[in-house]
Amino acid sequence: MGAGSAGSTGSAGSDGLITLDALGPAGSFRARKRMTVTDVTGAPVAELSLVPKLFVTRAMDALRKAGSLPAEERTAALARAGKIFAEETIDGLSFAEYEHTVARVSGVPIGVVQAATAAIIEATEQSRLAAYQARPTGAVDDWRAGETRTGSAVWTRRGDVFAVHAAGNHPGPHSLWVEALALGYRVAVRPSRREPFTPHRLISALRAAGFGNDQVVLLPTDYEAADEILRSADYGLVYGGDDVVRKYAGTNVLPQGPGRSKMLVPAGVDWRDHLDTIVDSISHQGGVACINATTVLVDGDPAPLAQAIAERLATIPSLPPQDPKAVLAVQPVEGARAIEKFLLAKAAGTTAHLGGDGIVEELGDGSAVLRPAVHQLERPDAEQAGIELPFPCVWVAPWSPADGIGPLRNSLVLTAFTEDEALIDALLQEPTISNVYLGDHPTYWIRPGVPHDGYLGEFLMRTKTVIRD
Repeated sequence: MGAGSAGSTGSAGSDGLITLDALGPAGSFRARKRMTVTDVTGAPVAELSLVPKLFVTRAMDALRKAGSLPAEERTAALARAGKIFAEETIDGLSFAEYEHTVARVSGVPIGVVQAATAAIIEATEQSRLAAYQARPTGAVDDWRAGETRTGSAVWTRRGDVFAVHAAGNHPGPHSLWVEALALGYRVAVRPSRREPFTPHRLISALRAAGFGNDQVVLLPTDYEAADEILRSADYGLVYGGDDVVRKYAGTNVLPQGPGRSKMLVPAGVDWRDHLDTIVDSISHQGGVACINATTVLVDGDPAPLAQAIAERLATIPSLPPQDPKAVLAVQPVEGARAIEKFLLAKAAGTTAHLGGDGIVEELGDGSAVLRPAVHQLERPDAEQAGIELPFPCVWVAPWSPADGIGPLRNSLVLTAFTEDEALIDALLQEPTISNVYLGDHPTYWIRPGVPHDGYLGEFLMRTKTVIRD
């Protein structure tokens, strides 16, 4: 399949809207039921096909019957897909036009979109490295390896079909599920209605690079058919809030919930030396990511630190998401006002250093910027410390060693400015803290080959003992 075919699944219709078809096992499919994707101003941008439940059932059955590319071919095809993703015209859009469209539709600043798409490209190039980092050191990849003649563990898939309910608040998560392809799974992605452009472009590129139509599919659906995708797969990945985490905990579906990333400034550390890292951790990527800091705990009076953070964040300009200088996320006014109302209700009784009168700045075109908010708490275990919102919203609270690690629990990332070995040991041993960054490292630091919330391979793979003559 040539690169030119990557652009055949989407185009601009006579009304000027981008047409995004489903990508099924027989190729692109234009459903009778379609929905309009709008940008943050409410302007129509694209028309997305929504497939019925029967289409989903047949597509998932086709994935189950399909084979997988050999490992070396998978690795090469993924690398080719990254180049096609970045260099070809797909869905009638050049790469720059695609990034611009994602910014307009998702409200994520264009600079953040560009960083996320660069991460997706890097993920395709480094797919084998990232996916196989989870392999136990005592295991081999293939039963044909010489080690199996005397007995060895072989790392193998737990299943064949992997389903993804994609998030729409950020393109970045699409860099994760490509690891399942690298491991030999066939993959079905249900795109978010908010931002279907990234998975549509990526899957089109994967098919153009050599993956079969029955090895990776895009299934835009309504909610009823969405459950069928997960039911028909061996394993799945979903994004959502605490309710999603509770629903799928302990099942064959891996939930990716709130991050609630935190930062800790113990006694003896001057927070002024780390203010750049603290503020950057809060505001980087527009504050929309799960690895943005939402709580900062400091041993001592939190007021000076809270005020310093507020002064820095207050200088960020309010701009449309497609502006190269944009930093903050944008939403339709109605959605932004709903978030503001929730925040003001939850922040009652706290000390507001920024955003106490509201966080919405309308741009005059039907969209609004979510301005930063900084609130000071009286206790490290206050309810508000567990609130994560999709913009730079941070809760600054006092902490002391007497409080223990309780207030630090349930953190995707914890950056601690400490060399206290006993504290470090406790943080690493705490199962609800996924990642521990020590010293001047922002909470958003990540690269291929290191786990985000554990390795995906830990969930999708297992070892089997093989001994042969």
